Amino acid sequence: MARPPTAAQRRVIEDADPGTGRLRGTDAQLAALVRLGLAFRHPRPPHDHFLTPAGHRLRDAGPEPAPAPAAEPAGVFAARVGGAEEISPGPSRAREVRDAWQGLLELRRMTNPDSATDRPCGWERTHLVRAAALALEAACHRPEHAGTPGYRVRATPQPEAVAVYGPALTEYAATLEAAGWQCGEYTEARTRARHVLASPRRV
Repeated sequence: MARPPTAAQRRVIEDADPGTGRLRGTDAQLAALVRLGLAFRHPRPPHDHFLTPAGHRLRDAGPEPAPAPAAEPAGVFAARVGGAEEISPGPSRAREVRDAWQGLLELRRMTNPDSATDRPCGWERTHLVRAAALALEAACHRPEHAGTPGYRVRATPQPEAVAVYGPALTEYAATLEAAGWQCGEYTEARTRARHVLASPRRV
């Protein structure tokens, strides 16, 4: 597990712009927050630094130090990838998933060249399984358009593609397409198992 931020780094986080999450600090402080997954450097000039969703959660949690998860370089919430047995329907989990999805939309807005939120960003393209699972789990916790649980998201040998298995392939594909992915249903030649192959949409 990554070490918690220092007191000086926490002050930088707490002083972030409340609306945009823009950070002010020394180059060393900002670089350290990026390594901790609490900040990211905007790809366009002037290359300002902003809080990631994990950074926002840490700031909102108050003054007590909290460690940043080492497994999430971009600070995006780790969604369930295995299946229905892993999804907790409780209100706490629902809030975490909702906040993570909103944070990911903000990450899209901040990092996509045209500020688009309707298609995946660079972080999602390098964390395909987590990104697809977050879109699916967010739909499961969305009251107005509940998704279908029971999915299993798996990596594939194909570049920028994940496989989704489960009892409701059409619904999984519709959920991912609404989240900016392009999908198709396929049958594995060896096992004859049906699955959805999903890739982040570029345009």
